[in-house]
Amino acid sequence: MPSRHYDPSAIEDIKILKARYFRYLDTKQWDKFADLFTADAVGVWDGFEEGGSRFEGGALIADTIRRKCADALTVHHGHMPEIQLTGATSARGVWAMYDYVKMPEVTFEGHGHYHEDYVLTNDGWKIHRLRLTRLSQTIIEGSGASMLEK
Repeated sequence: MPSRHYDPSAIEDIKILKARYFRYLDTKQWDKFADLFTADAVGVWDGFEEGGSRFEGGALIADTIRRKCADALTVHHGHMPEIQLTGATSARGVWAMYDYVKMPEVTFEGHGHYHEDYVLTNDGWKIHRLRLTRLSQTIIEGSGASMLEK
C-alpha cells in the first residue's frame, strides 16, 4: 500500500542506517552501534528461547548485543527492504535477513525478518523499535543452550 509520504532521500537514509547496524555489529564498533538507537528504543528477539527476549532502552539493546557477540565471528545480511514513511519524522521497515554466528561454544545460521520503526531525530534517523522474527535457525556445531547464558 503506498504511503502518503514519499521522500527518496529519507528512504535512502534509513537504508544507510540499517547497513551501519549490520556493519557496526559485525566489525564490533560498539560505540557507533549504540548511537543507532533512540534512548527509549525497544528490541524484541523471537527464536532464541521460548517466549523470545525483550529489551527496553537503546543503551541496553546495544549492550546486550555487544555481550552476546563480542567474542563471536558474525556475518549479517539484510535484503529487500520494504520502507514506508508513516509521517514526516517516522517510518516503518521490514528487512529479510541472514546471519552466521560463530561463538566459541556454538555456530549457527539463521533466516528471518527485521520489523522496525524509525524516528527522525536531530542526529538523523534512529531505530526506535526492532523485532527480529526467525523463520529458521540451524545449529551448525555445538549446543545452542550456551547462547542464552551471555
